[in-house]
Amino acid sequence: MANDIHSISNKEPNKTFHSDRLLRWSEVQPIVSICRSHAHQLVARNLFPKPRKLVPGGRASAWVESEIMEWVQQRITDTPSDNSDATQGVTT
Repeated sequence: MANDIHSISNKEPNKTFHSDRLLRWSEVQPIVSICRSHAHQLVARNLFPKPRKLVPGGRASAWVESEIMEWVQQRITDTPSDNSDATQGVTT
């Protein structure tokens, strides 16, 4: 599409621009499967993406979708995929 707003340029038609969305906790929690208090503990230790205030000085916060998805992908990458504990002592 020539008028596709997601295309970066006509020279690179296969590359698309991914616009970040701000996610409220109700959208983040099902993705990360941890409770809000644990997320804030991890934020304090720089182990989870920091939420952004929606209005300066306001109370409402949201997380950047790409940062959440990157965190999830890192958990997948960092976690060993073998089930050596589950298969110990089992003979085939």
